[in-house]
Amino acid sequence: MAKITFMGAGSTVFAKNVLGDCILTPALRDSEFALYDIDQQRLKDSEMMLKNINSNHGEYAEIKAYTDRKAALTNADYVVNAIQVGGYEPSTVIDFEIPKKYGLRQTIGDTLGIGGIFRALRTIPVMLDFARDIEEVASDAWFLNYTNPMSILTGAMLRATNVKTVGLCHSVQICHEQLLEPLGMSTKNLQYKIAGINHMSWLLEITRAGKDLYPEIKKKALNRETPHDDMVRYELMKRFGYYITESSEHNAEYHPYFIKSKYPELIEKYNIPLDEYPRRCEKQIAEWDKMRDELVKNEELEHERTHEYASYIMEAMETGKPYKIGGNVLNTGLIENLPQKAVVEVPCLVDRSGISPCHVGELPEQLAALNRTNINVHLMTIKAALEKKKEYIYQAALLDPHTASELSIDDTINLCDDLIEAHGDWLPEYK
Repeated sequence: MAKITFMGAGSTVFAKNVLGDCILTPALRDSEFALYDIDQQRLKDSEMMLKNINSNHGEYAEIKAYTDRKAALTNADYVVNAIQVGGYEPSTVIDFEIPKKYGLRQTIGDTLGIGGIFRALRTIPVMLDFARDIEEVASDAWFLNYTNPMSILTGAMLRATNVKTVGLCHSVQICHEQLLEPLGMSTKNLQYKIAGINHMSWLLEITRAGKDLYPEIKKKALNRETPHDDMVRYELMKRFGYYITESSEHNAEYHPYFIKSKYPELIEKYNIPLDEYPRRCEKQIAEWDKMRDELVKNEELEHERTHEYASYIMEAMETGKPYKIGGNVLNTGLIENLPQKAVVEVPCLVDRSGISPCHVGELPEQLAALNRTNINVHLMTIKAALEKKKEYIYQAALLDPHTASELSIDDTINLCDDLIEAHGDWLPEYK
């Protein structure tokens, strides 16, 4: 019987997806599910919800909520991480509102840019605390990280701890559907290859019966009626040749081309949803009471296995039946024209021996160049978090493509100082 620990189990919907998947998986359904969260009410909500799913699917699992973190981690075989340090309020609100005073606008703010940098700085110390516990009480556990900023957090774990870590995101496995379905193209019998970095991986090949689908895709994309939600990705595909894994609202803020105060008309041209993440959070908060009744208090609650990788990874490790994922791992020459210290997103084979990343070789140079602009920020943010030097925070922000396209050096540094002060105790001390 495996022990599966879920850190941040108060993320009730996501806990349903990942642990509900495990309950429906024969090789995992007898496991102990150890739930941990600092929000006791949300922890109880998730426990009740999962017990209802478990009851309706044979009641094989043991589900237990923990208030002691180390106890939750003790003897874990798998640790799923889905925490959000600082929550929506105050931290995410701070990450959006203070940059606005400098004229810097964001859409999601959880992966790159000012929002991604500061989310990482307050999250890395907490994850390193997790790592110390895991090294002590569950040294052989696999750490499955779903928390953003994915590349930065996974990189910090891989470089500063001995914990076996892989970063997971669902953008890889749904990329082909998001591309083909709006164009009226079938998603059946495809062969495709994806590699790059998280949220900026590239659909390098997409074929059916040996036929390259890109010419048809590009023709249909060019003629698609506007506005629609994929306009940034289409523009990147038009200019750089390849489709990108993550959404247009994300990629609008990973590049210097789309959100520009000097050219406000670009927001409408590319249908960019500024402040999208706060809007989603506010909606979820407003609808939580209704959602809580549907999820937590529903004794008839059912579940269908999702496309999230976690249960498939655990199943492959438990049974030895191989499974392929798109995983975020340390670049050990896997992508030859990206930095060795970077975290890259590449195909990986999973079986009893663990997670084995596949060698990709070189990306088309223009794609590697775009990836490197984001990797620069990843590496400097990790350096700032591990060495606790404020100078490195400044440098991470100065290297960010969107921030650098909008703000002067002095304004960027002043913005960082304002954010450090506003976050207060949520951030460690920086020299």
